[in-house]
Amino acid sequence: MKVAYISTYPPRECGIATFNQNLMRAINANFPERKSLLQGGYVVAVNDSKDLQEYEYPEEVKYIIRQDHQKDYIHAANYINTSDVDVCIMEHEFGIYGGESGIYVLPLLNRLEKPLISILHTVLKDPSYIQKIITREIAEQSAKIVVMSKRAVEFLTEIYEIPAEKIQIIEHGVPDLEAPKENPLRNLSAFKDRRVMLTFGLISRNKGLETVVKALPKIVAQHPDVMYVVLGNTHPGVVKHSGEEYRDYLKSLAAQLKVSNHLTFINKFVSEEELMNYLSAATLYVTPYHNEAQITSGTLSYAVGAGSAVVSTPYWHATELLDENRGRLFDFKDSDALADVINELLGDEAELAQIKKNAYEYGLHLRWPKTGAQYIQIAQEACLRHDFRDKILRNSIVDPEIMPNFSLTHVLRLTDGTGIVQHAKYGIPNLKEGYCLDDNARALIMALMAYQRNKSNEAFELLPVYLSYIHYMQTDDGNFRNFLSFDRRYLDDIGSEDSFGRTIWALGYLIGCAASNSYREFALELFHRSFGHFKSLVHLRGMANTIIGICHYLKVYPTDDGMVSELIRLTTPLVEAYEKTASPDWQWFEEGMTYDNAILPLALLHSCEITGDEKVKRIAMESMSFLDKLTLSNGYLSPVGNDGWYYRGGTFPTFDQQAIETMAMVLMYFQAYHTLREPEYIEKMFLSYKWFLGENTLRAPLYDHETKGCCDGLLPTGINRNQGAESTLAYLISHLTVLKAFELEYEYKKYDKKNCEVC
Repeated sequence: MKVAYISTYPPRECGIATFNQNLMRAINANFPERKSLLQGGYVVAVNDSKDLQEYEYPEEVKYIIRQDHQKDYIHAANYINTSDVDVCIMEHEFGIYGGESGIYVLPLLNRLEKPLISILHTVLKDPSYIQKIITREIAEQSAKIVVMSKRAVEFLTEIYEIPAEKIQIIEHGVPDLEAPKENPLRNLSAFKDRRVMLTFGLISRNKGLETVVKALPKIVAQHPDVMYVVLGNTHPGVVKHSGEEYRDYLKSLAAQLKVSNHLTFINKFVSEEELMNYLSAATLYVTPYHNEAQITSGTLSYAVGAGSAVVSTPYWHATELLDENRGRLFDFKDSDALADVINELLGDEAELAQIKKNAYEYGLHLRWPKTGAQYIQIAQEACLRHDFRDKILRNSIVDPEIMPNFSLTHVLRLTDGTGIVQHAKYGIPNLKEGYCLDDNARALIMALMAYQRNKSNEAFELLPVYLSYIHYMQTDDGNFRNFLSFDRRYLDDIGSEDSFGRTIWALGYLIGCAASNSYREFALELFHRSFGHFKSLVHLRGMANTIIGICHYLKVYPTDDGMVSELIRLTTPLVEAYEKTASPDWQWFEEGMTYDNAILPLALLHSCEITGDEKVKRIAMESMSFLDKLTLSNGYLSPVGNDGWYYRGGTFPTFDQQAIETMAMVLMYFQAYHTLREPEYIEKMFLSYKWFLGENTLRAPLYDHETKGCCDGLLPTGINRNQGAESTLAYLISHLTVLKAFELEYEYKKYDKKNCEVC
């Protein structure tokens, strides 16, 4: 069995790097025929620098990911998939991967075609939205999740809702070494004729070392031979931002307390053999962390494995590992309590020896070769169960069961007596930004769709709010303003053509499916009043939105020849733009693909449904196919990003991805299915919809199950967590369209079956 390890790796000074190297050695130790680590697989190392050559890695490192280079993660997945490894083991800690909370690792995991074992070194009790998403997605992509404590299992099942059967506890491994009979450290000045309290590991403020320094006067008063030794470098990230400020603070504190002669810093990153010497030379080992939120501590595991007498604050891992008299606990930041515990143990040699004995015996089953054997077992089981075809099917089958329950909760939160507020800060309405016509037009469409579906009273009560906003924004000559302040002041004289067209779409949709005659008559009045401005439209998207509204109108009033003529007139510029610009390698309406792109083929699909024009239909299909190839080629939707947009001969921009792009894709495929009845469009529609649920470039859902809103967009580093009206309405309209498509598919199949039986 060969393994690809995804992790940081020595010589990078990082606890997880050391853990991964030890795990690789431990697994190989169970295969005595292997002469080198490379025979058991290789490492994909994560660099904390843009420089690929920063570290002189050993031969087992075969691929390097630069932490903040998103494409490196994709290339790493391809490298692993084409290699001869049987399984992947990933070390996970939020800080070692790029993007917000390390979100860049998700696309890598989603592309893996090998079974995956994920080792979670941190499981947060109070995760952020992104951290929770990342943890759940890692679990979804993994055959097994490994944690190192019972509390971690509790968090994963209760907070993250990960099935217990997917989780396995394998405690942190420890060196398979015995204390030396002749310890060279005992001749060092810090150890000679001293009883040493030791702390080791990378130094940073959250380690709480000042608590021990503050306890020293009280300890030294009873035991003047005590020396506190701090072994380890300052954390590289701390050095980068603060230098040695914390170490200097500890020295200054010791001087103030007159215990400088009882504090020694050994500023080095030691090997495991050296560490065993330090642990066995020390009388006590101390971990004074500041708070309980430490689910795993490698240094604590090493100390117990070495048979040290440990004194620790009661963080989560310590309360488990030091149970059954394998150590002593004291309260966080309580230097007096620490001094009392230390003085008690130093005064009771028998109790001190018993604690060491208990720790040593427990540590025997933590030694790395035994730990490695446990990983081999779960890796072999993962290989036996793994079938990549299942992963493909899981990501592509149209399945309404994965859709969240439809909810208007966030829409109601954003809506007041005036209309729907444009923006939000996270899930809270941002009243400073006021209202806009675009969003209230979309909101009217969404409320109508929701009411059509199940005669929802909530949706019905929203209709007059949005319709009255549209009425309020219509000018005397029939045009529309767009923006309104929270105190109901007009902020523009004339709105954009986009907002005009979206409003005509909403009014046309209302005319086509009005809940009552009064709504239809009101919509007809606003619609006809605006008719004179149809001829002044010059931008393709304004025309496209207007075309869709006209088509909805004509389904109710098909004999309105003047409106049919207007539909043909507005369709002509889209056709001419396509014919002027299109070529065999660029089947589009403009030299660039900018925003709301699918709205253009969508409008032509609506137009040809009314007119039957085959040329319009052909252009709609060609441009839709071109959009397909650009945005669905990876097996998920990656719409044109608005960071520069996409121009002929240019580079496709991945970010920022916007929800309205996805909504337009969903609507386009729905209309294509409605027109052609080909199942592939249902599948593409659903694949596009799943962008909201996490089938996207970053493997991160934008729909928020807590607020029932939708995040504003997908950024290079993560998610824009603001949940404004545009994105939330785009999600809800897409959701309702998918449900409508399933019903339509059922009706078509039933109709076809009936006709077949008649034949």
